[in-house]
Amino acid sequence: MGTAFDDTSRSRQPHRVAIPPAKPFLQTLKSNLKETLFPDDPFRELKKQPSASRKLLLGLQYFIPILEWAPRYTFAFFRADLVAGITIASLAVPQGISYAQLASLPPIVGLYSSFVPPLVYAMLGSSRDVAVGTVAVASLLISTMLGKEVSPVENPKLYFQLAVTATFFAGVFEASLGFLRLGFIVDFLSHATIVGFMSGAATVVCLQQLKGILGLVHFTHETDIVSVMRSIFTQTHQWRWESGILGCCFLFFLLTTRYFSKRKSYFFWINAMAPLTSVVLGSVLVYFTHAEKHGVQVIGNLKKGLNPLSITDLAFGSPHLMVAIKTGIITGIIALAVSNILTFA
Repeated sequence: MGTAFDDTSRSRQPHRVAIPPAKPFLQTLKSNLKETLFPDDPFRELKKQPSASRKLLLGLQYFIPILEWAPRYTFAFFRADLVAGITIASLAVPQGISYAQLASLPPIVGLYSSFVPPLVYAMLGSSRDVAVGTVAVASLLISTMLGKEVSPVENPKLYFQLAVTATFFAGVFEASLGFLRLGFIVDFLSHATIVGFMSGAATVVCLQQLKGILGLVHFTHETDIVSVMRSIFTQTHQWRWESGILGCCFLFFLLTTRYFSKRKSYFFWINAMAPLTSVVLGSVLVYFTHAEKHGVQVIGNLKKGLNPLSITDLAFGSPHLMVAIKTGIITGIIALAVSNILTFA
């Protein structure tokens, strides 16, 4: 039994505080579930609307946010978004190609991952600042887990089908978390653990890039530093100095533009356009010097036109289905952790 004092009373006489009445178990459980799963109470505004059509409109705007902001979209917003889109595309296009190669997938897959997810998120997303697209950790994870079962070099078609199947289950897993309102599990992820994992993964990703810089064809699928370094230094006779010089020059160019953009704010545009500039200059240089004949690996010809729907590549009947499911679920968890780090970084 608690007690409290009335400050306005000279006698300072205590008085009893009433104990709140006990709630039934089901009512308490319902209240706790609502606070956990629906802390924002998304349907609060719907209860205040008198007509069913207005409730339907608000419900559609909640699930499809573009219906809410599109009528208020102005030319000033479009101009700013156009500049931002071009700036982000200068990084997303080469980054998507690089991440596709990191996942041992065709470059065209990286191009699709550069613009399809942002287009979908523009209609269904609710944040202006979240970056949507592939991440290096997920690409490396797919390559590592699936590469142990199927070689992307010896059986590229089956490997591609397993990668599509894995990403399908990753999407189903993420969508299920959203539909069931289970985003609160992010609160239980250790920030220090995730940062440590991301730092270690970034180190491995950087080491994996040595394959392309040194012009190596055969490379390990292991992710530990010892295996990666062994794969590099046991193939010193296959290093290509032409590829190394070209890669180091563009790496120096990117780091230099980033350094000057931090010192002088008006150099921001140079840094923003540096990735796309590197791709264009590198393509022109390789074309006129025929660098592919001197050990420099090139992407090659890309198939023109739109790719067919990848639903036909889902390998539900494959004997490696369980590996694809496990890869998809783990990739979904990692993507959730990465988005959490990028949101609160």
